[in-house]
Amino acid sequence: MAKSNPFTFVQQVRSETRKVTWPTRRETAITTLMVFIMVLIASIFFLAADELMALGVGYLLGVGS
Repeated sequence: MAKSNPFTFVQQVRSETRKVTWPTRRETAITTLMVFIMVLIASIFFLAADELMALGVGYLLGVGS
């Protein structure tokens, strides 16, 4: 493997960075909103699952109300 000096490395990094298709501000906002919505849905699902399991275990062990 050939070694390159730091200057060549920085040039290569800048060249590769120019090839990247960056998302627009709108795409970033929509994606962020979708992530927050999915986190909310997942947290509600796991809260409900946890409560149902706790209720079932409490019923099986005869503990709780």
